[in-house]
Amino acid sequence: MSKYIAAIDQGTTSTRCILFDHSGNIISVGQKEHEQIYPQPGWVEHNPVEIWKNTLEVIAIARINASATAADIAAIGITNQRETTVVWNKRTGKPYYNALVWQDTRTTELVAKYEREGGLNQFRDITGLPVSTYFSGLKLKWLLDNVEGLREDAEKGEALFGNIDTFLIWHLTGSTQSGIHVTDVSNASRTQLMNLRTLQWDASMLEAYQIPEKMLPAIKSSSEVYGHVTNEILPGVPVAGDLGDQHAALVGQTCFEPGMAKNTYGTGCFLVMNTGNELKTSENGLLTTISYQFGNQPVQYALEGSVAVTGALVQWVRDNLGLIKNSSEIESLAKTVEDNGGAYFVPAFSGLYAPYWRNDARGVIAGLTRYVNKGHIARAVLEATAYQTVDVVRAMEQDSGIELASLRVDGGMVSNQLLMQFQSDILNTQVVSPAVAETTALGAAYAAGLAVGYWKNTEELKRNWAIAHTWNPDMEEETRSRFYKGWQKAVTKSYDWME
Repeated sequence: MSKYIAAIDQGTTSTRCILFDHSGNIISVGQKEHEQIYPQPGWVEHNPVEIWKNTLEVIAIARINASATAADIAAIGITNQRETTVVWNKRTGKPYYNALVWQDTRTTELVAKYEREGGLNQFRDITGLPVSTYFSGLKLKWLLDNVEGLREDAEKGEALFGNIDTFLIWHLTGSTQSGIHVTDVSNASRTQLMNLRTLQWDASMLEAYQIPEKMLPAIKSSSEVYGHVTNEILPGVPVAGDLGDQHAALVGQTCFEPGMAKNTYGTGCFLVMNTGNELKTSENGLLTTISYQFGNQPVQYALEGSVAVTGALVQWVRDNLGLIKNSSEIESLAKTVEDNGGAYFVPAFSGLYAPYWRNDARGVIAGLTRYVNKGHIARAVLEATAYQTVDVVRAMEQDSGIELASLRVDGGMVSNQLLMQFQSDILNTQVVSPAVAETTALGAAYAAGLAVGYWKNTEELKRNWAIAHTWNPDMEEETRSRFYKGWQKAVTKSYDWME
């Protein structure tokens, strides 16, 4: 039996390859950052060619670090930054344009047009999603409308569309020679083009967004053999798992029962609750989406609350303000003060996502006095992540009728003890982190491993899960209420900045 499962974790800022063993332990890691491209305010792009080259490089690094051959690897799973949209030519393999990143807001005018013509929620019953700059469908429409020759090629079947998972699978399985053009249900659910009930591309959505069906990938389950690697990096290894990053984290946290939820603290913050076989329509600004689908088993649904800017705010304080040199320094700077000094930071850089969905919002710092110093600002930066999480949790509890007993957490910001304790305090709920922090990559590995029999079933995966740290609430109710009331007031100050 092969020793390892490889997971490619293609994220917003970097690409990683992680090798896991049967117990879900990390054996080796290769990682490389890619360029963030900002052509003008609100536009965010990545170079797909750079991402593909980096993918090959990190696979090689992970293999070399573990002294692993292709025979040692049972399968590859892929997890990716969702909604990030790329189109390429199937004969040349060349992208027509840079990838439009999920944070990109160039489709704001399109959103306003659809809002005038039918309202932001006109497609929710089909797709579970509001009309927003966030999802792939409008980004793809923008590319078709603005890139010369693309629509013509798409109509002829020459141009291919995908989120980054699709782009990587196509390249891994032979690109222009034999590349397999597929995505999974979790990624397809983030395009706003898939019908959540039929799990197929929806004809009325394609018509509404004027998208030729020929350019769309085949929709598969999250755990099956899509094809095999054709290049020398891992020749013959099955590509057998595909999950959007937040769905992968749900699987990595083994949230297989309805009502179980996880929150990933990364560039943004993504809280996902498994709702089982039941498709729940949100009344409180959350998204209805897919959890995962393993092979021919029934699809599992989810409610999700997406927050656009959390870890990205720490990077902004580092890069744009220069208050810290490294992101990890934010915690020690925040610890120089007892509280936020009355200051609140609402990071609505590209509008507010769940549960507000305000495209007109922009970032504000509220409550400033002469007393506030850089320590208070640092604290307000961290607290913004916790407050936004509370907003989403409360909405989720209302939609699901389930009160969270504890919150499973993962992602880069979980190492910040001050943030995690404040999260527990302001949520008044236990917060738990797993022994293996890389739950996104682990979820992709689990999906691939299940497909090839490396793991027998989800019960086996549950046995791998272990607790690393628990934070319990330790804040007076009066203080909690006062702090949160200040946050809610600050949020309203971010509204109506964009016409």
